[in-house]
Amino acid sequence: MNRADDGTGGVGGMRGGGGGGGANLLALRSHNTALVLDLLRTAGADGISRLELAERTGLTPQAVSKITARLREDGLAAEAGRRASTGGKPRTVLRLVPEAGHAVGVHLDRDEVRVVLVDLRGTVVGERRTALDLGGGAGAVLGAVRDAVAEVLPDGFDRAPLGAGVALPGPLDHARGVLHRVTGFPEWDGFPLREALTDRLGVPVVVDKDTNAAALGLAAGGEGGSFAYLHLGTGLGAGLVIGGGVHRGARTGAGEFGHQVIQLDGPPCTCGDRGCVEALCLGAVARGDLEEAARVLGAGAANLVGLLDIDVVLLGGRTVTAAPEAFVRGVAAVLAERARRTGQDAVPVRVAPGGGRTVAVGAAQLVLGPVFGRGGG
Repeated sequence: MNRADDGTGGVGGMRGGGGGGGANLLALRSHNTALVLDLLRTAGADGISRLELAERTGLTPQAVSKITARLREDGLAAEAGRRASTGGKPRTVLRLVPEAGHAVGVHLDRDEVRVVLVDLRGTVVGERRTALDLGGGAGAVLGAVRDAVAEVLPDGFDRAPLGAGVALPGPLDHARGVLHRVTGFPEWDGFPLREALTDRLGVPVVVDKDTNAAALGLAAGGEGGSFAYLHLGTGLGAGLVIGGGVHRGARTGAGEFGHQVIQLDGPPCTCGDRGCVEALCLGAVARGDLEEAARVLGAGAANLVGLLDIDVVLLGGRTVTAAPEAFVRGVAAVLAERARRTGQDAVPVRVAPGGGRTVAVGAAQLVLGPVFGRGGG
């Protein structure tokens, strides 16, 4: 496996501007090219013809031909065979070449880091997970991330990833890549994580909250409509997708779900307040009372449903995945009771797909999303 050396200079000595098909993908994509790329992606291995691309994008056949020629030259598209047509010669069908580019997704949690390498379709082709202490100091944490990214790249990997999406607990400034007072770790306040990791990894870096990244990945994976992703692990937060897009708020601080107060003068929370959903929920988990933890989580979810009128609630995080049925049942019961009082249909509750990878895979979409004309970084 490639190993990170000390200091800066890029993972395995690679820099983001290196050669190879797709290496400069972030720099050269236009809006129209992104539309074509996304249709090639969604068409899968069966591919899609140039005529279909023109019809679906609204571009002229000549424009599509120029775009697809460039994509083939860059190694991003290839022929997938021919398809019969009515009244003419068979049409050449094109497909995306998934291995032509890769993105890194990093889930930086309070006590571990999980890194995935995904191809252009978002398929995980490599994964690395290792323990760390988020309170262990910036140097140690950045070094652990850099080492994990180096480990996830396979032997002989000869081109730099398109970039790295890094997701971690908030609050933080997504636009600037600067951390605020991460709950329980005030020493990170004001730390320029994007700049520091760009220097360490040698590729473009996008930073976002773990819950936002997970929500982005779920939306890219086909979860439609408006939904809330509730992440219960070492902390509690929410990622919100409203009208198909991740809702970050005016200052990218939306989704601090765990710190809504639902019990005045309740137990103290690490944020400095009292009676927060996170404090009550994690307190119940620590006591082994999962029924109470699910009930508290459901109360917070009911507030979101009433405020945002969302279509579905998705649950994730290591605490949920350790006892998924208990949490789905408990949260659904609270939402069902609310629905009975309001006379509306109950909002469904499901465990989010992806298991422990959900956040890391979503973090990779912070890089891939803009490549395909979708929201992301």
